[in-house]
Amino acid sequence: MLNRRFVLAALPLAFLLVAAAPGKRMIVPAPSPPPPPLAAVERVALTTELGVIELALDGAHAPISTANFLHYVDSKRFDGISFYRAMHLDWGDQPNGLLQGGLRDPRRLFKPIAHEPTSQTGLSHVAGAISMARNAPGTATADFSIMLSDLTSLDANPASADPEAQAGYAVFGKVTAGMDVVRKIWESPISQTLGEGSMRGQMLEAPVKILTARRLPPLAAP
Repeated sequence: MLNRRFVLAALPLAFLLVAAAPGKRMIVPAPSPPPPPLAAVERVALTTELGVIELALDGAHAPISTANFLHYVDSKRFDGISFYRAMHLDWGDQPNGLLQGGLRDPRRLFKPIAHEPTSQTGLSHVAGAISMARNAPGTATADFSIMLSDLTSLDANPASADPEAQAGYAVFGKVTAGMDVVRKIWESPISQTLGEGSMRGQMLEAPVKILTARRLPPLAAP
């Protein structure tokens, strides 16, 4: 008779045999391997209906938000989502505001992630920055915003008496190519009736689709 320890060691790594009851066995899939470690900079291309936007995500300073974004990219849950909101601010240098997109089907969302305030990461809402959209801190999932201008009022302000301002929003990268595409989408016609509350009058009349979201190869070291 074969030694039981030898039989178990010879099994393929993808499966584990477990005794379910005398004379019966069941096959249980092995746990999925952990995701690869984050690089200091992770690159992603968003191919939209109006062109390509390239992103550099800051895995070194905002690892939670970066890993979350890549989870949606790698699972292809960002394929077919849309940029749907363009906030236009009529003060300051133009263009002034932000563009928001994301996954609006709650059935395809992963769990919310922990909040990474800019007071912790050292990042800021400057022009081209990409930031997690959220309700309360700790509720961010798949929606994100790209800054058309410097909007540092969205940074965390620990000295504020307002809890929302204390937390701010979580920057986790920046646009490295395709800001002309971002601006083209932001300048698309706005609906005067769509949206609720403060978002009324900020929704795109025809949301612009993100056809695919894919990782790009890392940049070569200098």
